[in-house]
Amino acid sequence: MSENLSKRGSPVQRESGLSLPVGRREVLGGLAALGASALFPRISALAQAPAAEKPFRIDVHYHFASPRFANELRQRKTGQTPLIEWDKSKAIADMDRDGIATSIVSTSEPGPWFGDNDAARGLARDLNEFGARLAADYPGRFGVFAVLPLPDVDGALREIEYAFDTLKADGAGFMTSYQGKYLGDPAFAPVMNELNRRKAVVYTHPFRAECCVNLLPDNRAMGMTLVNDTSFTIASVLHSGTAARCPDIRFIWSHGGGTMPYVVGRVGGNAAPSPAYPRGAMYEIQKFYYDTAQAVSPPTLAALTKLIPNSHLLFGSDYPFAGGNAMANAKGLRDYGGLSAAEIRAIERDNALPLFPRLKA
Repeated sequence: MSENLSKRGSPVQRESGLSLPVGRREVLGGLAALGASALFPRISALAQAPAAEKPFRIDVHYHFASPRFANELRQRKTGQTPLIEWDKSKAIADMDRDGIATSIVSTSEPGPWFGDNDAARGLARDLNEFGARLAADYPGRFGVFAVLPLPDVDGALREIEYAFDTLKADGAGFMTSYQGKYLGDPAFAPVMNELNRRKAVVYTHPFRAECCVNLLPDNRAMGMTLVNDTSFTIASVLHSGTAARCPDIRFIWSHGGGTMPYVVGRVGGNAAPSPAYPRGAMYEIQKFYYDTAQAVSPPTLAALTKLIPNSHLLFGSDYPFAGGNAMANAKGLRDYGGLSAAEIRAIERDNALPLFPRLKA
């Protein structure tokens, strides 16, 4: 499949990883500095054994909450009980059960911003420091997508500096939109430019756009709102020229890219080269990465795997949502029938290694 895509002119996957140091224990008060070998022991051999014995998967769509953030969600009655009740000991047990070697943690929507910039900065800092402690306490089992207090651009730039330079984050995490602005909006250009300078991996989680979440009774529009918000922000990054202007950002889109792979023509995927995308829109679309969280039904995988090179598909569980069971996602990949064992292995682990090179050793 990937061979056929390359014949159609799919972009060659970038093999260079993040140039980020990996020490984490020099942060957060009494944590002493340790080298990469101490924090992240060798796990490459784990992939050779069955998941029930040796975890090997790398999960890029995994949610966590610090106690402070969980309390904030509880007080605001967001309804996200699985996130509010997230527990690190149970999380490790569930990762072992599901064959997950490493989870790259991020927040789900609504994120840390509730209308007050200072409060959002405090919540983002608390989440990032909690994530760094988690990675230090469980060497090799967790990575961190830094939480940013957007739409506060100045706060986001400060948090990028702290999260990357001090906490040694593995990447940055976004919501798909902020106050109706999508990620290609000029307001967010300084953030994108800084992440491009750092050659960052950028994970994006859908947001419940206020325009659409209540369109149907009984909350039936929420799922469609989330996946469509992902499609809108992909189109925003594409048509604003952000993707071409920031070629060193490795974007990861949740849930198989929302609806984009199935309406790619309507998104503008067939657009010819232009100032916004000098190599054409399809080049940028196929250069993005896409996770498989809640995107493993046969119709979904049929469209996704035909459009996107296998090397740009990544395993995601949506833990602790979606029943908190990553094996349902793994089973969906196997039951599909259109992927070879090597392609499944690549999705579940190998494709993530160029993005997170510290996990190779």
